[in-house]
Amino acid sequence: MRVVISIFLGFYLLNNTVICQQQNSDSVKIKIENGLIEGIRDAKTNLNLFFGIPFAKPPVGDLRWKAPQPMENWNGVLKTKEFSASPAQIPVWGELNTRSEKMAEDCLYLNIWTPSLTDPNGLPVLVYFYGGGFVAGDGAEPRYDGASMAQKGIVAVTINYRLNIFGFFSHPELSAESPYKASGNYGLLDQNAALKWVKRNISAFGGDPDKITIAGESAGSVSVSAHMASPLSRELIAGAIGESGAATKPNRAPTQLEEAEKIGLDFAIQAGYPTLSDLRALSTNELLIIYENSNRFGFPVTKDGYFYPKTLTEIFEAGEQAQIPLLVGWNSAEIPGYAFTEGPYTDENYSQKVKEIFPNDFDEVMRLYPHETVNDIELSATALASDRFIAYHTWKWFDLHRKNSSQPVYRYLFDHQKPLLDENTSSAQKPIGAAHAEEIEYCMGNLYLAPEFDWNEDDYKVSKTMLNYFANFIITGNPNEKDLPDWPAVNSNDPTPPVMIIKTDSKAIKAKNDVRYLFLDRVYAKN
Repeated sequence: MRVVISIFLGFYLLNNTVICQQQNSDSVKIKIENGLIEGIRDAKTNLNLFFGIPFAKPPVGDLRWKAPQPMENWNGVLKTKEFSASPAQIPVWGELNTRSEKMAEDCLYLNIWTPSLTDPNGLPVLVYFYGGGFVAGDGAEPRYDGASMAQKGIVAVTINYRLNIFGFFSHPELSAESPYKASGNYGLLDQNAALKWVKRNISAFGGDPDKITIAGESAGSVSVSAHMASPLSRELIAGAIGESGAATKPNRAPTQLEEAEKIGLDFAIQAGYPTLSDLRALSTNELLIIYENSNRFGFPVTKDGYFYPKTLTEIFEAGEQAQIPLLVGWNSAEIPGYAFTEGPYTDENYSQKVKEIFPNDFDEVMRLYPHETVNDIELSATALASDRFIAYHTWKWFDLHRKNSSQPVYRYLFDHQKPLLDENTSSAQKPIGAAHAEEIEYCMGNLYLAPEFDWNEDDYKVSKTMLNYFANFIITGNPNEKDLPDWPAVNSNDPTPPVMIIKTDSKAIKAKNDVRYLFLDRVYAKN
């Protein structure tokens, strides 16, 4: 058993970038709604940096498993020069690369990078939600750093939100005590509270409160789609960027509240702490140990009648979502083909798995995902694994918005492989495309914050292209500029809508594989 709570040193803790910021900087003070804060004016980058700004009360004690509460005012000057604690979590993906020095339930803080505190027109704003399956992650991870975006004339914000048992636990007693008579979704409500804080305060950082674009990867992308749908958030945002993930069927749509409450109650009973008072009496560490020993991978997002009055699909089909520009896409090899085959790339093994998973649609799957050669099987197994894992969900969000909005929608496929950390990786294990989460450092312009990778000229070229596309979209609602390959918006009923292939030589092409997603759409509609 391994639970890290009090001191958590990531690979990038106090990296040279942060050290240089401290050594080559002056203090800068500004007034926000709760009082004065003091951040850093970095002379090297000409950016103003504010790390660890509280946007809600610490969700501890009686506030554990409650919606975030407004922060109280403070006297004097609050130092905001260091990242706050990471949200309490189990290191399920290995050690978390973070610049935070500890983990805690007291984690509701945000970080801001801004090029100007006094822009007369108000700068566009980016609020980025980290990924990690709603069980892990941290706004202080270097790959999400906002400096490169800020140098494009954007106020960049990363936030923390509650995770795993602290962020998504439902229980009948929690629903009974809630003013909206539901429980769960605390992590999403944290994100909503941060968005409201940004709306109220971002002008003090030079930002335009009416020009907030939200973005995120994986669970962060699921979050972006959720905020587009939720009545609590959809009026707060002017644009959205989704990277591999959406809150849609078959396995990322919200669960009925009654089912989520039963899951939570069963967990509590099996743990030996059936009542809410028993659970709230536990320390952070005790609760994490119980959660880890349960072998659960988090708790479900709920259709709570508050954040989620209906499912995302129902909201989009009714045209009730935020009517804003959307830039959305996924990666070319989100997960390896053996995640589907669970064995060698042979025709026999591949066919057996297709029969097992698609017993009523075997012939159609074999036609859509070819299997003539070993290479075909590896490509098709990778496509099937990736489509079922996350590509279909993201496509569904893309398809819903383009058909139920007059706002522009831009779609991408990231197809540039990140350098391998281990050069001894066998050929059978080497990816055949861009894996899940590999685009993050590229689109955020943060290759320089991951020195363990052997980046080359092509990597920097791809990053420059993707960063510029994303920055342009945040600034104007359109990713295009004269020095970039043209990226056309999609039409609502185009059967082969254009998709921007982002790689060394990026270009837009007509979609080749949407027939796969239409097939999966029919399959999942039956469920």
